[in-house]
Amino acid sequence: MDFNKIQNQFASIEQVTDQYLNSQKKAGISSVNTSGLTFEQVLSQRTREISELKFSKHAENRLNERNILLSNDQMRRLNEGTAKALDKGINESLVLVDSLAFIVNTKSNTVITALDSLDSNENVYTNIDGAVII
Repeated sequence: MDFNKIQNQFASIEQVTDQYLNSQKKAGISSVNTSGLTFEQVLSQRTREISELKFSKHAENRLNERNILLSNDQMRRLNEGTAKALDKGINESLVLVDSLAFIVNTKSNTVITALDSLDSNENVYTNIDGAVII
């Protein structure tokens, strides 16, 4: 934008701002967050989408001992469940995917342990503050 053009057209910075914002609206550009999320929540969500879910050594051992192989779809759903738990403020979440149960620390984006339906015969899960069934 040419400064001389701005200087001759507008008497104040408010007029420049109004002109600029109105031209953005006409062009379909929005700087307003219409989802109702805070900047921190949006940033956290985008960061989680980029970052990959980690597995603790214990969780890796459990998966190997129990011959649990996750499909791409199950892994995607586990990530989705972890993201939902974090969005709801759950720190230690039980995420159920098909017949598999995962305890996930949402803050560190880390699977703490994994169980299949045969291992969870008592169906008692401790040290969690929420659950997501996906």
